[in-house]
Amino acid sequence: MLGIRRRRGRLALTGLVAASLLAMGGTATADARAGQGRPSGTTDLQFLALNDLHGNLEEPQGSAGNVTEIGPDGKPVAIPAGGIEHLATQLRAERAKNPNSLTIAAGDMIGASPLLSGLFHDEPTIEALNKVGLDVTSVGNHEFDEGRKELQRMQWGGCHPTEGCYTPGREFKGADFQYLAANVLDERTGLPILAPVTVKNVGGARVGFIGMTLEGTPDIVTAEGVKGLKFKDEIQTANNIVPWLRLIGIESIVVLLHEGGLPANNAYNYDCNAGGNLGLSGPVVDIAKGLDPAIDMVVTGHTHQAYSCNIPDPAGNPRMVTSASSFGKVYTKIDATYDKRTRDIVRTSVKATNTVVRRDTPKAPDLTSLLADWQKLAAPVSNRSIGYISGDIRGRGATTPESPLGDVIADAQLEATAPADKGGAQIAFMNPGGIRSDLQYAAAGSEGNGVVTYGEAFTVQPFTNMMQTLDLKGQAVLDLLAQQYTGGNAASPKVLQISKGLTYTTDRSQTGAAKIVAGSVKLNGVPIDPAATYKVRANEFLAGGGDGFAAFKTGTNKLVGGSDLDALLAYFAAHSSASAPLAPPAADRITFIG
Repeated sequence: MLGIRRRRGRLALTGLVAASLLAMGGTATADARAGQGRPSGTTDLQFLALNDLHGNLEEPQGSAGNVTEIGPDGKPVAIPAGGIEHLATQLRAERAKNPNSLTIAAGDMIGASPLLSGLFHDEPTIEALNKVGLDVTSVGNHEFDEGRKELQRMQWGGCHPTEGCYTPGREFKGADFQYLAANVLDERTGLPILAPVTVKNVGGARVGFIGMTLEGTPDIVTAEGVKGLKFKDEIQTANNIVPWLRLIGIESIVVLLHEGGLPANNAYNYDCNAGGNLGLSGPVVDIAKGLDPAIDMVVTGHTHQAYSCNIPDPAGNPRMVTSASSFGKVYTKIDATYDKRTRDIVRTSVKATNTVVRRDTPKAPDLTSLLADWQKLAAPVSNRSIGYISGDIRGRGATTPESPLGDVIADAQLEATAPADKGGAQIAFMNPGGIRSDLQYAAAGSEGNGVVTYGEAFTVQPFTNMMQTLDLKGQAVLDLLAQQYTGGNAASPKVLQISKGLTYTTDRSQTGAAKIVAGSVKLNGVPIDPAATYKVRANEFLAGGGDGFAAFKTGTNKLVGGSDLDALLAYFAAHSSASAPLAPPAADRITFIG
C-alpha cells in the first residue's frame, strides 16, 4: 500500500504514495507507540549543505568569486572562494570527522552554468557532484531551463537527444543522488515529475527529506521550460507530506527549499539572530513560520546569500534555516543530535556554521582529472578570443542597480536589431538576473589581460535566449519601469538594464510606481509619449512577461531573431580591438535621487 521501493540504497516514495502525499490533506496521525521498546542513546549527525552551484566547476572569476567576511575589526573583507576541486577536499575532510554525514542541497545545482558545464548541457556538473558525494537535492528554478525531459535525463542518464554522447563509447549515467520535486506536478496526471521525498538511513538514524522549488518558478523560467507543469504552494505541500512521513515512523524531517531570504548583512559569518532580532527578510521567513512544527530544519537557496538563522516554528520551538551563498563558495556545516528513543532530532542541539571554500585548500585529484577531460573537449570553443576591454566591466558584481555590463548587453541587443530589416528596435531591455558574471580585465588563463574569450562571454550570458522585437505603446514602456518596483518586485526590486538613448529618474524616497519620476522617461531626450508606438527589444524570457514584467505581454508584431549571446559577440567584434579595447560604461542612464 505504501509503495516504498529501494533505489541505490535509499528509500523513496513512489506511485500511489506520491499522489497521496500531495492530493490529500494529511489526516494520518503519528505512531502512538512512541518510546515503546526503542533503543536509548543518541547519534551525532552532520549535514553538509549546498545551494546554487550553477555549474561553477572551475574557480569563479572576478567579484562573483569572492565572499564577504566580517573581520576581527568588524570591517568587511573580500575572500576569493570556490572551485569544485577545493569543495570536494573540504567536504571529504568534514565527512572523515563524522561518518554519520549527509551532503544535501537546495537546488540550482545546474542551469545558468559557465561554458565548461553549459556547453555540455550540465553533464560535467552532475558527474562532479557524483564524485563530491552529494546525497540529495531539491530542484530549483534553473533545473527547468531546458525543460522537464532534460531534468529527468540529469536524474536517470542517457546521452543528449540531439547532440548524442560527447565521448565515443561513454554514455552519461545520470545522478547518483536523488533529485526531489514535491511541489512540481504534471498538469495532466497531478503527480510529481520526480520523487517528492526520500528517507536516508545514516548511523541508524532515519531522516526524511522533502524537496521543493519556489512556487513562482514559472515567473522566472521560460514558458517552454515549465510547459505542462504545475508548481504548488511550498507550505501546503510540505505540511501535507509530514503526516505521511510520521505514519511510517519518520520523525526527523528536513525541508530542502529553493527559496530564500535577504540577510541584513551580506557577510557569510553575519549573526542574523544578534541582539534578539531576526536580521533576515524575504519570502523564506514567512514560509519557515508556516511549516509544520514537526519539520526540524530548513535548508534554502535561490537568493545567493549566506545565512544560518533561528526562526521559531509555529509552536515556538527553535528551528534552523540556512543558506550557503552560491557558486560553491560556501557550504553550511550543520551538527545535530538524533535521539534514538524519539527517533527525532533534538532541536536545541542544532548548530549551523557557514564555511568558506578556500582556494588554498588542496585540489581533489579525481575532480581535477574530471575537469581536465571536459576542458580538453571545450578548449577549441572556450578559448577563442571575441573582444577586448580596458578594465573590469561589472555585471553580477556591480554595486549599483544599473551595471556597466548591463549597459553593454542592452546596447548589443539594440544594435543587433536596430536596422529596419532586423526589427528597427529603438529600445532594448535586459533583465538583471540574466547577467551571470562580470568581465574581468585580468587574464583567467593564457589569453592575456584585457582579452575576452568566448567562454567568458558565455559565462555572462549562458541561456542562449532568443531575441524578440515587439511593438509596445509608450504607456507599456512606462508600465515596465513601474513594474520594477511593484507587484512581485515590490519586496525585492528588479532594475531593468536599458540601452543608450533611454533615460529616466528614480526617486528612492518614494514607494512602488511613484519611484519613477513623472515626465522623466525620455528616448533621445524626447519624453516617452504614452500613445505612441515604440519598437522594443528583449530576450524571450522578458518578452514573455518573466520576472513580473507583464507589460511585455501587451506587445504586438513580434519578430524573433538571433540569440542574446550572438548579439554580444557581434557587439564586441564591432566595438573592440587590441588597439582600441572597449571601456567600461559609466552606467549613468538612470539617475537616482532621494
